[in-house]
Amino acid sequence: MTGRILILVVAAGLLAVAPARSEVPAETVCIQCHGGQPGQLGAPVKDWPGSVHQRNGISCHDCHGGDPTDFANAMSPERGFIGAPAYEQVPEFCGRCHVGVLADYQESAHGRKVAAGGAQCVICHGSHAVQEASLDLINERDCSRCHEYGRAAEIKTALTETDARFATVSSQFERLKRLGVNTESLNGKLFDLRNRFHRVFHSVEVEKVRAETGGVQAELAEIQVQVDQFDRQFAQRRLWGGAAVGLLLLLGVVLVQVRHTYAEEERGE
Repeated sequence: MTGRILILVVAAGLLAVAPARSEVPAETVCIQCHGGQPGQLGAPVKDWPGSVHQRNGISCHDCHGGDPTDFANAMSPERGFIGAPAYEQVPEFCGRCHVGVLADYQESAHGRKVAAGGAQCVICHGSHAVQEASLDLINERDCSRCHEYGRAAEIKTALTETDARFATVSSQFERLKRLGVNTESLNGKLFDLRNRFHRVFHSVEVEKVRAETGGVQAELAEIQVQVDQFDRQFAQRRLWGGAAVGLLLLLGVVLVQVRHTYAEEERGE
C-alpha cells in the first residue's frame, strides 16, 4: 500500500514539473525550407512574423495552397498549391478572403487600370509583412510614387474624423464592459460598420468616400445613442444609490439620537 502511494506521489511530482504543452502550432515545412533560403526566397519568412496575417494564424499555405506538413507535397498542385500570382491576378488572389474590398477595388481607378500596371493590393499593403489597415497607409510618400497626392489627401481628410469616432465609440464599449454591460451585440454592429467603412478606402473616389462616410457617421450616431442610454441608466442608479445611502445615514443618526434621548430620560428617573 505504501509503495502504491509513493508511486502516485512521484507521478504527481513529475506531472507538476513537466513542461506545459505548447498551444503554438508546429512550424510548417514552408517556413522550415524557405527560412534557410537566401535573398528573395527567404524574405517572406523574415517579413511574415508580426504581420496581421501571422497574428491571426494565417500562414503560407492559407494563401498559396499546398501541403504544409509534407516536404514532398508542399508544392504539389494536387494538394492545392497555386504559388505566387501574376501582378494583375493579385486582387483576385487576395479577394478570396477580402471579398467586399475586392468588389470596391475592381470598380476603382486602381482596379480598372491594374492590367496596365495600376496599383494593386501589395503596392500599398505589402505582400508578407502586411499590417492592419489604417489611415496611415494614405500618405504623401507612398501615394506620390504613382500620382500626385492631392486627391488622396482629400480622401484621407474625409475619413479621418470618422476613424476618430470609431476609436471613441470602441473605448466607450470597453468602459461599459468594465461596468458589467454585455456589449457583444454593440460590438457586432461596430465590427460590421467598421468593415464597411474600410471598404470605402479602396474606391479612391472623393465624392463616393464623402457620401459613404456620411452614412457611416449617421449609423455611429445611432450606436452612440445606445451608449448614452446605458450611461443615463448608470447615472440614475448612482443617484438612487446615493439617495439610499443618505437615507440610511440619516436613519442611523436618528436612531442614535433616539437612543441618546432614552438614555438621558432613564438617568433622570
